[in-house]
Amino acid sequence: MSEAQTVGSGPGGDHAGEHRISLTVILAFAANLLIAIAKTVAGVITGAASMVAEAAHSWADSGNEVFLMIAERRAARAPDRDHPAGYGREAYVWSMMAAIGLFVAGAAVSIMHGVQELLDPEPASNFVVAYLVFAVAFVLEGISFLQAFRQMRAEARASGRDLIDQAVATSDPTLRAVFAEDFAAVVGILIATAGVLAHDLTGSPIPDAVGSILVGLLLAVVAVVLVGRNRDFLVGQVLQPAKRALVIDGLRQHAEIDRLTMLHVEYVGPRKVLLVAQVDLVGDAPEHELGERLRRLERELESKPAVIRAILSPAASDEADLT
Repeated sequence: MSEAQTVGSGPGGDHAGEHRISLTVILAFAANLLIAIAKTVAGVITGAASMVAEAAHSWADSGNEVFLMIAERRAARAPDRDHPAGYGREAYVWSMMAAIGLFVAGAAVSIMHGVQELLDPEPASNFVVAYLVFAVAFVLEGISFLQAFRQMRAEARASGRDLIDQAVATSDPTLRAVFAEDFAAVVGILIATAGVLAHDLTGSPIPDAVGSILVGLLLAVVAVVLVGRNRDFLVGQVLQPAKRALVIDGLRQHAEIDRLTMLHVEYVGPRKVLLVAQVDLVGDAPEHELGERLRRLERELESKPAVIRAILSPAASDEADLT
C-alpha cells in the first residue's frame, strides 16, 4: 500500500515491509562481510587489480550496511516535543554519509589502483583462486540482491510503477541503497571476472586494470545517484502529482470536510509524511467548536500509518477549492 493510499483512505500500511527492510540490510551486511574477507585474501594471493578493486567494493558495501542499520534505528524513534514530526529524516542523513564516505571511497580506491596498474603493471597469478572467489561472491551477492529485488518489486507493484522508477522514487533510503549496491556488486563481479579472465588468457594486465577502473566508475555513479536522492528528501520531497491527487480525493470525500483549499504533503522519513492543509468543515460551527473538530480530524489523520503529523487550519471563504 502506497503512502498516498494510507493518507487518503482507511488505516493500513506495510509494517511487514518495514520488517523485511531490516532483514534485507542484515542479509546484505553478512554477505558483503564474508565476500570482502574472501576477496581481500584472494587479492593478496593473485595480485589481480580487479580482485583488489572488488575487495575495496565489498568493504565499502559492508561499511555502508552499518550506516544503514544506524539509519533505520535512529529514524524509528517516536516523535517528541522537540521533534513533533519524528526523526525519520535521520535515515537520509546516515544514508548520505554512507554514499559519500563509503561508496566514493570504494570508487576512489578501485580507480586509483587500476590507474596505478596501468602505469606500473604487475603480473598476476593463481587465477583459479580468483575464479573460485568470484563464483562464491556471485552466489552470495545474488542471494542478497534477490531479497532486495523481491521487496522492491512488491513495492513497485503496490505503487503502480516499474522497478527502476520505484528504486529511484521510494522514500526508503535503506532499501534504495541496498538494492543499488547489490545490483552494482553483481555487475562489478562480472566486470572484474572478465578483466581477470582476459589477463589470464592474454597475459596482459591491461584488461585487469581496466576492469578495476570500470568497477570504480560504477561505484561512483551509484554514489552520485544515492547522494542526489537523499539530498532531495532532506531538502523536502513532496508527493508526486498522482499520489497528491489521491490524497486530495480522500480528504474531499471525508464527511467532515466541505472544501479543501490548500494541501502540502512532504516526506519526513521512510514512508512517513507531514500533512498540512486548509479546510472548510461542514456546517458553521463557532470558533471553540471549530478548533476541537479540527483537532479531532488531525488525530484521525495521524492514526493512519503514513501520517506522522497532520496540521489543519480553517480555509478562508474566498479561497478556491482544490481540484
